Amino acid sequence: MIKLQVIGNLGKDALVNNVNGKTVINFNVAHTERYKDAQGNQKDRTTWVDCSYWTDRTAVAPYLKKGTQVYVEGTPDVRSYTTADGRNGASLTLRIVSVQLLGAKPSGSGNSDGAGNPADQNSGSSYNPSPASAGGNEDAPVDDLPF
Repeated sequence: MIKLQVIGNLGKDALVNNVNGKTVINFNVAHTERYKDAQGNQKDRTTWVDCSYWTDRTAVAPYLKKGTQVYVEGTPDVRSYTTADGRNGASLTLRIVSVQLLGAKPSGSGNSDGAGNPADQNSGSSYNPSPASAGGNEDAPVDDLPF
């Protein structure tokens, strides 16, 4: 078995589809590697991975928004194709076994709809108890994600 692990940011919001009675969540993840070329110039190389998460547990889908950083692991599949102009191409597809949310897009991302990212509101790293609960149980779990 070949297992591939990817940490990157979603390129667009995830889509939930039904295929032959089974649920699949489709999204793509980008990882950018910074390196120096032979002349010492800083370069960026971005690798895009198309992801398919076949699951009935779709509660994670609303949190898979553009810009969200995720860790995914699964089995890879390389697909070859020919473009309309006759050139050969290939794409990397990952059949997801596990997905974990790592972070939200930066707050200065220009989201003007005011809705925000659900992962921003539920991340345990920014938990601040209200003054009313200051005398309460500090050992209570912080995690309130539905999955």
